[in-house]
Amino acid sequence: MTNASRVPVIRPLVLGVLVFAATSWAQKRPSISEQIAKTYGLDSFSQIEQIRYTFNAEGALKVSRTWVWEPKANQVSYEGKDKAGKPVKLTYLRSQVSSQPAVVKDEIDPAFINDQYWLLFPLHLSWDSSAKVEETGSHKLPLGKGSAGRVVVTYPSEGGYTPGDTWELFVGTDNRIQEWIYRRGGSAKPSGVWSWEDYKKAGPLLVSLDHHGTLGGKPVRIFFSDVAVKLVGSSTWVNAQ
Repeated sequence: MTNASRVPVIRPLVLGVLVFAATSWAQKRPSISEQIAKTYGLDSFSQIEQIRYTFNAEGALKVSRTWVWEPKANQVSYEGKDKAGKPVKLTYLRSQVSSQPAVVKDEIDPAFINDQYWLLFPLHLSWDSSAKVEETGSHKLPLGKGSAGRVVVTYPSEGGYTPGDTWELFVGTDNRIQEWIYRRGGSAKPSGVWSWEDYKKAGPLLVSLDHHGTLGGKPVRIFFSDVAVKLVGSSTWVNAQ
């Protein structure tokens, strides 16, 4: 796996590679995993032919990357810049990452994983069978007022771009994530804390487009623009609204 310290993206947020099949670390999940994933459109994901979105960060970190992901073929198209600031526009199959140029293996694909997880993390509660999911009851919100159910997601200590990552999701009674805490490698001290705001529907998918919080104690806003999906059999993009 790529050493996460070399990835020119939000390092703590580059999670493990997509896992759609069971692994030796798989275990029985609490029902909340599927409930959350279904709230965000899990049951209708097979209708998605393409997903388009631009990942943006502002504050202590400034980033803008545009993606088109074709889930069925697992093909990725990217438009943005490399770590030297030069414009890059390319398309690749994730099944062939190992044979791609270094810029794809070391920069573009880790960035894709990072940005896609930010947009579709709730679906990974079902997809990533290697992650441990625990429902821990009601807890005080880390940023806002009030409380919500806390669901802790822990990734294996090996594999992925940053193994051992832990996420604490604060989930409302509607099964929507309100806030989350990130702990790099399962560290006791939070690496980042963000809100989940500006919910929209992109076709059958529910997505949060705006996240306010901090990374390493410094203000960083993560937000998405130009989010749309193209359904199977259609040539028309359906914008998030």
